Order: sequence, then structure tokens, then C-alpha cells
Amino acid sequence: MQQLKRIFIGKPLKSSDEGNQKLGRFKALAMLSSDALSSVAYGTEEIVVVLTTLSAAAIWYSIPIAAFVLVLLISLTLSYRQVIHAYPGGGGAYVVSSENLGKNAGLVAGGSLLVDYMLTVAVSISAGAEAITSAIPAMYGHQVGISFVIVIILMAMNLRGMRESASFLMVPVYLFVLMMTLMIIVGCYKIFTGAIPFHATATVGAVVPGISMALIFRAFSSGSSSLTGVEAISNAVPFFKKPRATNAAETLAIMAAILGFFFAGITFLNYWYGIVPMEKVTVLSQVAQHTFGKGFFFYIVQFATAFILAVAANTGFSAFPVLAYNLAKDKYMPHMYMDRGDRLGYSNGIITLAIGSMALIFIFNGDTSRLIPLYAVGVFIPFTLSQSGMLRKWWVERPKNWFGKSIANFVGALISFAILIILFVYRLPDIWPFFIIMPIMIWIFYKIHDHYKKVARQLRVSANEAVLHDYDGSTVIVLVSNVTQVTRGALDYAQSIGDYVIAMHVSTDENPEKEREIQAEFKADFPNVRFVDVHSSYRSIQKPIVRFVDIVSKNAQKRNFTTTVLVPQFVPRKPWQNILHNQ
Repeated sequence: MQQLKRIFIGKPLKSSDEGNQKLGRFKALAMLSSDALSSVAYGTEEIVVVLTTLSAAAIWYSIPIAAFVLVLLISLTLSYRQVIHAYPGGGGAYVVSSENLGKNAGLVAGGSLLVDYMLTVAVSISAGAEAITSAIPAMYGHQVGISFVIVIILMAMNLRGMRESASFLMVPVYLFVLMMTLMIIVGCYKIFTGAIPFHATATVGAVVPGISMALIFRAFSSGSSSLTGVEAISNAVPFFKKPRATNAAETLAIMAAILGFFFAGITFLNYWYGIVPMEKVTVLSQVAQHTFGKGFFFYIVQFATAFILAVAANTGFSAFPVLAYNLAKDKYMPHMYMDRGDRLGYSNGIITLAIGSMALIFIFNGDTSRLIPLYAVGVFIPFTLSQSGMLRKWWVERPKNWFGKSIANFVGALISFAILIILFVYRLPDIWPFFIIMPIMIWIFYKIHDHYKKVARQLRVSANEAVLHDYDGSTVIVLVSNVTQVTRGALDYAQSIGDYVIAMHVSTDENPEKEREIQAEFKADFPNVRFVDVHSSYRSIQKPIVRFVDIVSKNAQKRNFTTTVLVPQFVPRKPWQNILHNQ
């Protein structure tokens, strides 16, 4: 087992090697921006899909809608740059909301982001599987299986450590950046030179019968899904090389500039080409076909898109463990999420994210259109809370240029809140599970926190308890499976440390004759030791032992005795021989 682990995960790293795992801007951009950049593969499509429910002529509204999405992007970028500098320890919306709006707001933001990162993985990988089936129609119908394979690969890659996963991600991310840039430049060049004539379904400003603000709002909320992942860098500031805040802020600015260029360019080309969404073929695939034809570059775009959508989930794998760490540090999640694995990553967070995302892919059958509304509401709640938290921070602290700083937060909070209202009003049939999941998560957070507080009170040593307790004796329980040299050694040791020794054996119905032989042999060899046989009808060993120990310990307390349990174990000479023995 250990050898398999070393093959897939790699050799353990020393704690002193942590500094070598930190990321520069070039690698961090690949690792932390893949989610945001890849969303252009479906952001424009989500807008157009909503608009075409009325008519193809309504596609021209995607241009002003895209402009508003870009305004929100600028506002969020400016705001999260401030978050990075104000909270260089990471934690993003959870820390900002907790410190400025109260713990309840922080838990809502943290819980929303935990779910959203699972949805990030599910949406990105499902979209990647759809891109693969668009290029290879023969694989259509196997999206869930393809998605599961990709999740497992990404989980193993992240368990190996940040630097290795970042190095791997550089290829798909920068290939996608190169191909999208080339496609937009070539497309615009062909348009301006007249090589591709105007094929839009309607001119900008054309009157479309039946258009309503409700439809526009729904399209805007769907298109805003392109901004998911913008907050990930603020959550993962500790991953950067020093100066961490400066490097993280500059990486965020670069990512936002690339994202804005891609989103605007693809939306414009889609409008100019007059592309209408089709089943089994993505809008981006159609844009690439109109730009390059069905030649070499078309298939490279398809490959790059599928690749980045598949690895875009890595943003979730990077940010989820850090957020889980911060929640665990504040005692709202199990402390195991604070533990680092062999490769210095938060392995428990990585594994939890993989399991959760696979469950979502299975439940929603890998359908991105059903996942995206939940995905959007999961990220715009933290957006709204973090912007509001920063706004309150500036108004309370009033640092230099505080008013100018607060403008970006105000705009971001206002638009994010407006999108939430739109989602709640117009997409309620799609997002209703959120209103069940979030209260349950908050309840779980508080139950965990309450448990840790109670345990801390029980374990705390007060001044009048500092004196060691004086016990009158000790009861020792020795678990016995059969009579061997191991049993003899355990009983000798038990008698050396205890005043009262009990040998406990759990018997089953599988071999009654053997059970009688063990009991007779024990009494013959150890006549002075009390032998207790506890019968288990269901072959369970743990429950009978726990019940018996509980009864003995309560009786021991009445006599002012301590209770000790000895579990004898046979240790073979070679590790591989463990599998030959039932321990």
C-alpha cells in the first residue's frame, strides 16, 4: 500500500521544504486562474441560450449584457486586490465577512464557497467532458464516466503538491490563452477586412417583440457565471512567494485583463457570426469553426478548451483546502482539515472536494446547464458579503484614500446583490437546493464549534484541579483472542501495573467448540485471572468491547480506581506479512 502511495503521490517532503513549494506569478496564474479563464467557454453561451428562448433576434442583447459583466469584473478585481493587501493571510470572503460583518455572515460566506468550490469542480469537468464529446461524437453519453476519471487524476495530481500541479497546469492554461488570443485576433482581422461578412441575427438596437427585463436579468445572471473563480487568488495568498500580497494582486490583475479580453472578444464574434446554440455542439466550438474552418487550428482550439475545462477544477482544489483550514482553525470544521499530508498539502481537504464533486456530477448527470445556476448563487453570496465587509472596514477604519477605495466595493456589492435578487426571483426552480444545503451547513458548523467548546471546558485544568488526583488502585482489562505467548506477555504486564486484572474475550456462534476450548485453556493456564466471555451474535467485536469497558470503568470510578485497556498485538518481522494476520 505504501509503495502504491509513493508511486502516485511521491516521497514525503520535509516541513522545511515548504518554502520551495511556493509559487511565482507565472505558475500561480496557471494554477489559480484556470477556473475564471475557462468560464469564457460557457459564459457567452449561457447568455445566448437564455436570449434565444425568445428568438434568435434577441442575441444582439448579449453585447450590452457583456458590457455590464465587464463592469462587474473591473469592480471585483479592484475590490479583491484590496482584500489581498488587507488580509494577506488568505481566507478571502470568509475572513473579510467574519471580521467586519460578524461570524454568522462569515459562515454563510464560507459555507457558500465550500459548496461553490465543489460546484467549480463539477461544472468545469462536466463542461470539459462536453467539449470532448463535441469533438468526438462517438463518446457522447459517457460524460459522467469521463468526468470521474478527470476528477481522480486531478486529485492525485494535487496530492503530489502545489509545484508539480502548477507545472502540469501551465501547458493547458497557456495553450488555451494562446489559442483564444489567436482566434479573437484572426476573427476580428477577417471581419475588418471583409473576409467574414455580417451574419448577425439582428442589428444592435433592433426591436425584438416580446423582450422583457426579466429575460435580460436572467441572461445577465447566467453570463455573470464567467466571473466565478475571480475570488480564488484572494483565498490562496499564502501559496505565493514573497512578497505574497504584491505577487497575488498582480496575478489577479493579469487574470482579470485576460478574462475581460476573452469574454468581450468571444461575445462579439458570436454576435457577428450569428451563431445560435445547438445541441451537442458548444457555442465556442461554432465560433472556432467560423474563424478557422474545420482544419488544424479548429481541433487545437477544441483540444485546448477541453483541456482547460478539465483542469479548471484545479482552482477548487487549490482554494477549498485553504478555506477548510481557516474554518477548522476557528473550530467550525474538523481539525483534520488543518493537517498537512506527506507532500505538505492539505490532503483531507483535497480528498473531500473530490468526493463531493463526484457526488454532484453523478446527481446532476454531468449537465452543466443544471449546475451553473447553483454555481452562480454559491459565488455571488460571498461576492456580496466580501464587498459589503470591505465597505464597512473602510468606513470604520477611515485609512488614507478610504473613500476612493470604498467606491469599488460599493459598486461590486450593489451589482452582486442585484444578481442575487435576480437569481432568487427568476431562477428559484433551479437554485432551491441551496436553501436546504446552506442551513444544514450552518447547523453543522455550529454543532462542531459547540463540541470543541465543550471538550475544551472539560479538558481545561483550573487552579483548584492542578493537584494530581490520588487513586486507590487500577483496573486493567486485557483483550484476549486465544491463549498464546502474546497473551501471557500482556497478562504479566497487566499484573505489574494493575491491582485488579480482567481478561476479556469476545465469542461468536461460528465455532462454539473452539470457544469452549479457549475458555478451558485460559482457566487452566491463568487460574488467578478473572476471565470474562462476552457473546456477540453479529460477529461485531468493537461494540461488545466498548460496552464492557464502559461498565467496568463506571464500577472502577466508584472504588476510586483507574481503568486501563491493553490490546495485545502480534508484530511480524516484515511489514508485508501484516496482511497475513488478522489484527
